[in-house]
Amino acid sequence: MKKIYTLIAGLMLTASVFAQAPEKMSYQAVVRDASGTLVTSTAVGMQLSILQDSTTGTAVYTETHTPNTNINGLVSLEIGTGTTTDDFSTIDWTAGPYFIKTETNPAGITGPYTITGTSQLMTVPYALYAKTSGSSTPGPAGTNGTDGIDGAVGATGTNGIDGIDGAVGAAGTNGIDGIDGAVGINGVDGTAGATGSTGPQGPAGPTGAQGVTGPTGAAGTDGATGSTGLTGPTGPTGAAGTDGATGSTGLTGPTGPTGAAGTDGATGSTGLTGATGAAGTNGATGPTGLTGSTGPTGAAGTDGATGSTGLTGPTGATGAAGTSGSTDKFHLGQDTLGGIVYSIYKDASGTQHGLIVNKSESIAVWQASGTATGATHSWDGATNTSLMTSSAAATYVTNLGTGWYLPSIDELRILCHNRYYVNKSLSTIGGTTLLSNTAGYWSSTEFNRRNAYFFYFDGGYASYNYKYDTYSVRAVRSF
Repeated sequence: MKKIYTLIAGLMLTASVFAQAPEKMSYQAVVRDASGTLVTSTAVGMQLSILQDSTTGTAVYTETHTPNTNINGLVSLEIGTGTTTDDFSTIDWTAGPYFIKTETNPAGITGPYTITGTSQLMTVPYALYAKTSGSSTPGPAGTNGTDGIDGAVGATGTNGIDGIDGAVGAAGTNGIDGIDGAVGINGVDGTAGATGSTGPQGPAGPTGAQGVTGPTGAAGTDGATGSTGLTGPTGPTGAAGTDGATGSTGLTGPTGPTGAAGTDGATGSTGLTGATGAAGTNGATGPTGLTGSTGPTGAAGTDGATGSTGLTGPTGATGAAGTSGSTDKFHLGQDTLGGIVYSIYKDASGTQHGLIVNKSESIAVWQASGTATGATHSWDGATNTSLMTSSAAATYVTNLGTGWYLPSIDELRILCHNRYYVNKSLSTIGGTTLLSNTAGYWSSTEFNRRNAYFFYFDGGYASYNYKYDTYSVRAVRSF
């Protein structure tokens, strides 16, 4: 049965316009089958087009990709780096509106594409727009558009007709079997004549008809072996007779005598060991030479008399008190309270406060259905998390233990900025997960009932997407 696949896509709008670097936009999508199951670890074919003015407008740029979905059904690619004959850098982003059309083939090849979707590019990466706008001053922010109505799910296509099986080739004819010759009559065994000398080879006679098999006669006594007679013509082959009884084994002849081994000569006796000669006497030791005389030591001088102890001077004035040493307990990159410190500030009394990020992460959807929660704080992730209902992301972080919550969009922004301290510390600790430099991370800040904010760690900017999309999830706590 053919599967119907659905594509859940999110466009991560970031651009590279540095000198001699290709212009591009990051793009992510999640592929699911008809039952909602993720299509994981599979190659898919994708064609992406930038349409001008409307959803059926002219394609100003088209490219193809063949990415692999990961274990979460997510594909990640960059628009502007695919296979194409168009030039991405020539798009005039000031001549919009523009729409992005995605076409996907889950079979992993380019075309035909069985999934198609078109949506408007609501925002254009600032660097791309500024390149053709003629001004670097951003215009005023536009009002949020009304959410569009979800399109109906397309009908399932019919299965293609099976091809006709090819005809089976005809079997070759068997050759005609030859006729068996008749069995000839088994002649009576004659007495073996003397073996005559070998005569010349006579011509082969015709094969006679197969005769009736006669009774097997008693085995006669073997006569003396005669000389070999002339070889007569080959007679017809008679029926095989019954094997005669096996004769008894003849006696084994006696083994010839083995010659006697020669006698070893006698070993001569070992001669006596001669006596050890006496050790010679040591020669006399020669006399030691005379030691030269040591020169005389000069006389030691007389120690002078010890002077009297002087009076004790007055005690000096007490110096000013030194500055008290630091009482700070936390520093950036510190491994404490189950995570890594990534933000520190002090209140009016000098007491430290800050944020700690967990050492591991997961992936999850913000919410499976579009339900407003009121979790709209941009800086208070703890309050947001307590308001997030039916949220797989919130369930993951709260299951880590007391105090952990999903960071707000502002707390995520600080985490991205101080990622250096976190990853430097995590790289020395086993069993941890470094912060990604390409992934998007969910925040706990809600945009509206259908969308929530996430922070893209590749481009370093915040955006929002559908709550049912899958992004990375990283818990934080405060101190």
